[in-house]
Amino acid sequence: MAHSRGGGGRDPGDGAAGDSPHMAPIVRSLIERGVVIRRPSSVDVAPSVVPDKIAPGVVIHAYCRIRGAATSIGPGSELGAEGPVTLEDCQLGSRVALKGGYFSGATFLDGAAMGSAAHVRPGTLIEEEAGGAHAVGFKHTIFLPYVTAGSLINFCDALVAGGTSRKDHSEIGSSYIHFNFTPRQDKATPSLIGDVPRGVMLDQPPIFLGGQGGLVGPARIAFGTVIHAGAICRQDILRERTLFVPPPFPLETRSFAAGVYRRVDRIVANNLIYIGNLWALREWYREARGLTMSADAFARACRAGALARIEEGLAERIKRLKELAAKMPSSISRARAETGEDLPPEIKAQQQALADRWPEIEARLNAGPPPGAGAARRDAFLREWERTARGAAHADAVRALNPAARRSGTEWLQAVVDSAASPRL
Repeated sequence: MAHSRGGGGRDPGDGAAGDSPHMAPIVRSLIERGVVIRRPSSVDVAPSVVPDKIAPGVVIHAYCRIRGAATSIGPGSELGAEGPVTLEDCQLGSRVALKGGYFSGATFLDGAAMGSAAHVRPGTLIEEEAGGAHAVGFKHTIFLPYVTAGSLINFCDALVAGGTSRKDHSEIGSSYIHFNFTPRQDKATPSLIGDVPRGVMLDQPPIFLGGQGGLVGPARIAFGTVIHAGAICRQDILRERTLFVPPPFPLETRSFAAGVYRRVDRIVANNLIYIGNLWALREWYREARGLTMSADAFARACRAGALARIEEGLAERIKRLKELAAKMPSSISRARAETGEDLPPEIKAQQQALADRWPEIEARLNAGPPPGAGAARRDAFLREWERTARGAAHADAVRALNPAARRSGTEWLQAVVDSAASPRL
C-alpha cells in the first residue's frame, strides 16, 4: 500500500534521506530515484540488488534488509510497517504490504499482504489480494486470489483456491496447521484445497478451514467445504458444499512400525492430481497471464517469478514422491520383522507396483503434460481471453469472460490435470 508521505524529504522523528553520512551508495541511489526509506542508515541493501527493480514511491521502513538480484518491488508496495523485513530474491507486484518477517524466494501479486513475524520460504506464490495475518509460515504454498490466512498458522505444501472477492474468500482460521510430515518421515503430503481449473475463474464458493484445526496431507478438499473450528481432517472431502464433522477418534493404543506403510494408492493418486494442478497453473501463466501481467517491468517480473515458483513446486513434489517410492522395498521386507506378519496381498502389491513403476512415472512427470492436452478448448478460450484481457486488470478480465469461455478455459486446464493421472497401483 502506498505511504501517505511521498518523496525522500525529512520526516520529523522518523529519519530522512539526508540524515546519515554513513548511507550506503545503493541506498542513496534508491532515494534519488524516489524510493521512500525511513532511517536510511538502518536499512541494509545488498550490492546484488538492482535499483531499477524497486519502483519509485516504494516505502521501506527502518531496519529492513533487502537481498538478491531477482528482487523486484512494484509501485505502492511497503516493507516493514510493523517490524523489520528481510527480503531475499522475491518479486512483489503493486500495493504489496509485507509488514514484518522473513521472505525468501517467494512471489506476491498485486495487493497481497502479510502481517508481522511472517516466515515465507521458497516455492510460495501469493496471488492478488491474498495473504496472511501475523506469525504465518509458508513454504511451497500457493494461494489463488483472495485466499486469506489468519494468525499463528503453519501452512506449507498446499494450494488453496475458492472465493470471488475479498469479501467472499476462502479462509484459513487462526492457529491452523497443514500437517505435511508423517511419522514414517516422508513429505509426499501436498494438499489441494479447491483446484486450479475452476479456481482461476474466480467464481467458485469459498472454502472455510476453522481455526485451531488441522488438515493431514495429502488431502483434497472440494469447493464450498466448511471444516468447523477445532477439527482435524484426515480424509478427502470431494462433495462440494459439505460441512465436515470429524468422526469420533478412538482412544486406543496399538503397535506402530515407523518403516512399514499400509495403503499407498490414495497417497500416490493425490500427489499426481496435485502435480496435474501445478501443470495446469503453469499453463495458465504461460498462455493466459501474459496479457494481464505485461503492463510494466514489475508485473513481468512477477509473472516470471510465479512460473519459477511453480517449477520449484513441481520439483519438490516429484522429489518427495520419489523418496516415498524408494521406501517401498524396505516397507515390504520389514513388515514381518516389525509386525510379526506379512503385509496383506493387496497392500503389498500396491507398494511393489509403486517401486517397480517409479522410473516410468518419474519420466512422465518430468516430461510434463502431453503436447496438445486440451488444445481445442485452450484455443477457444484464448480467442475470447484476448478480447477481454488486453490492458485490463487480471480479476476484471476474468470476470468479463462469458460462460462459454469460462467452460472452455476450465475444460482445457482440467484436461492438463487429467493427463497427470496414473492407472491404479
